[in-house]
Amino acid sequence: MILSLPYGKSQLLAELPTPWKADWITPAPVAAASQPLLTVEAALAEPVGGVQLEDFRGARSVAIAINDKTRPVPHDVLLPPLLARLEALGIPDNSIKLLIATGAHAPMPPEEFARVVPPALLTRHVVISHDCDNQANLRYLGETQRRTPVWMNRDFVEADLRIVVGNVEPHQFQGFSGGAKSAAIGLGGRATINANHAMLRDPLAQPCRYDDNPMRQDVEEIGALAGIHFALNGILTSTKALVRAIAGNPRAVMESAIPLARAIFEAPIATRYELVIAAAGGHPKDINFYQAQKALAHASLAVREGGMVVLVAACPEGIGSRGYERWMLEHGPTSYAEVFARFEQEGFRVGPHKALLIARDGSRLSRLWLVSELPPDTARRLLLTPASLEEALHAALMELAPDARIGVMPLANATVPRLEAGV
Repeated sequence: MILSLPYGKSQLLAELPTPWKADWITPAPVAAASQPLLTVEAALAEPVGGVQLEDFRGARSVAIAINDKTRPVPHDVLLPPLLARLEALGIPDNSIKLLIATGAHAPMPPEEFARVVPPALLTRHVVISHDCDNQANLRYLGETQRRTPVWMNRDFVEADLRIVVGNVEPHQFQGFSGGAKSAAIGLGGRATINANHAMLRDPLAQPCRYDDNPMRQDVEEIGALAGIHFALNGILTSTKALVRAIAGNPRAVMESAIPLARAIFEAPIATRYELVIAAAGGHPKDINFYQAQKALAHASLAVREGGMVVLVAACPEGIGSRGYERWMLEHGPTSYAEVFARFEQEGFRVGPHKALLIARDGSRLSRLWLVSELPPDTARRLLLTPASLEEALHAALMELAPDARIGVMPLANATVPRLEAGV
């Protein structure tokens, strides 16, 4: 059996020799929209949740939260129909700001804006990358019921019309991306992101969980405090093509999108596996290790206690978080147990929290390999075993019986294994 796995902007190939066999764990096949621009226009014409853009005719300023380079959001399809509709309402181009919602990621420099904003729009609108540490551009809006202090991007909250654009797909602890999250986290201050993300230790903070997920419901409350008026979200195929667009009230958009997202991205499995080979899904899902870690979180749902995982992620931009990198490389822990102990002593921080997630999943496994472009010493200091795909596969098979259960997840960042009831 030949394994072909997404790796950056290309593929990695390896052979799974006889007698071993593997199950492929993937999102459900679904057809892309044949006319994606018309699909978006139709969603804008029939928004859900009792709100429509025409309600904001005469708005003097508009702020639109868009995702950064780590998210495969088709802005070239979503933004033009949205901006055309705003233009039809008489809102001039210079009154519309596109805010790149980086969350706790490093701000994007202007020379990279064309990676997320269609070039034709860069000359028409002001584009600003959010900086969660720029306190001068944050405004305090109060506190959520879960005691999250809400600091939000001032350009966003002071606009007359506040819009979020993104996509709805599984998220390892927020349940789903999309809706208010693009602004609530993407345009939040570090204190807001830290407080919300500290809830990831809650047992209900799981992928594809929404109604009773404390993190996600905190996001909804942050969005309400920020006064998000309108959301435009896409649901994508596994190859990042638009399937459907939904627009309207942010919570209503989520409620409409989640059933379809579940049908696509939840993958039923009959049993857990001794070995799972998981690729993050290629660019941009494996642009750095900070993003690729999500593949391990999903793979852990498919592997048995004491099993093995081979994580395949190119990571051409390295680790992807200065805070996580410093925490691990400068005074780094040497074991998962030490990671847990340090978090108990130091408290929760976004960035270093990736170490906690790796330790949570890695401590269940007997072996965890990383196939990437990271220097081998860097991978080891992240408490991972560096290897080529061939090396990792050979080492794993040396420990497995010929009838061992092996699962392959080529799009693990967007695939949530669901153990079938009664198994």
